[in-house]
Amino acid sequence: MRIFAGMVRSRILGYVAFTFIGYFTIGLALAILPVFIDQDLGYGTMVAGLVISTQYVTTFFFRGYAGSIVDKRGPKPAVVLGMTGFTISGVLLFVAALLRHHPALSLIALLCTRLVTGVGEGLVGASPINWAILAVGEEETARAISFNGIASYGALAVGAPCGVILQRHFGLGVIGLLIVAVGLTGLIYAKKRTALKGKTAKERQPFLTVLKQVTPYGITLAMSGLGFGAISTFITLYYRYLHWDGAVLSLSLFSILFIIGRLIFGPSINRYGGLRTAIICLVVETAGLFVLWQAGNPWMALAGAGLTGLGFSLIFPALGVEAVRLVPASNKGAALGGYGLFIDLSLGVTGPLIGFVASNFGIRYIYAFAMVVVMAGLGVAIGLSRKRRVELP
Repeated sequence: MRIFAGMVRSRILGYVAFTFIGYFTIGLALAILPVFIDQDLGYGTMVAGLVISTQYVTTFFFRGYAGSIVDKRGPKPAVVLGMTGFTISGVLLFVAALLRHHPALSLIALLCTRLVTGVGEGLVGASPINWAILAVGEEETARAISFNGIASYGALAVGAPCGVILQRHFGLGVIGLLIVAVGLTGLIYAKKRTALKGKTAKERQPFLTVLKQVTPYGITLAMSGLGFGAISTFITLYYRYLHWDGAVLSLSLFSILFIIGRLIFGPSINRYGGLRTAIICLVVETAGLFVLWQAGNPWMALAGAGLTGLGFSLIFPALGVEAVRLVPASNKGAALGGYGLFIDLSLGVTGPLIGFVASNFGIRYIYAFAMVVVMAGLGVAIGLSRKRRVELP
């Protein structure tokens, strides 16, 4: 007997709460660290982009490890370790704040902070999705992925402005202490939840085999992720360069329209198919980046950021549903972890790539570059769709 829809939603929310907790801690530091590194420490935009992107290096490697834990032992151990990582990252951020008058030491502490944050993100990543699917059934995969994304970007929408306000009134150290408190709260909550583990008679495939199967969808996701990465990492510097106010508002609107897109249009994945939904979303994201590039005032830029968020909203779950269908139940955790690697890869290279474009061609062209990459992702998605139609009997 199917669980009532309201109960399904509440159970899924109970698990993706871990995603909200993790990404709230990420959001607290996201909008302030580029400016802190560029201005307070004096290292420039290129170094700021590199430091921010180091988080995604460890996230990349720990996604696969988390998938292996989920398939062998269940999601709970991965979530517990992830919350521990976020707690430690807060301690390191507090240390970086104490060392702000020693730029080199502070930068090293920030590098360590970002690396440990990446560990936490990699371990939490898809684990709450798997936990939710085990609780409510595989038929709710699209909804679990969608709600998980709402939790992550909703947390960023709340965390980023909170971080800016706290930095302005209390300093970076208080943000580090808040991250510690939030991480510990998540850790306690995770330990109290009932552990679940998938049961299947099918033999698990090697992770590299699973990764190969989901790679075409992951590549498309990675290209689409550059738009988000360019906004989340460089929007504050972009606004500052143009002498505009309201950069945090753009990041928040991006996240708000991302959430609205998932809430309103989420059912379209099951209704029209993942690839068709992803293609439409990529078109919208491309249009948003074009508007942001051509913006002549902050309100136009705000509209471009919002349109980009709306376009990006369903790409992860739409392509994720298609990718997960390719593997047996014994490898669902590995499939989600492997698929998630590509968004980490995308966000990991965004900092250096956008920093290179900004340094060599001017910061005015960073969103033109992101638009071209997302358009390339649109081409890959169209190719996958055509291949799918040819393969169908």
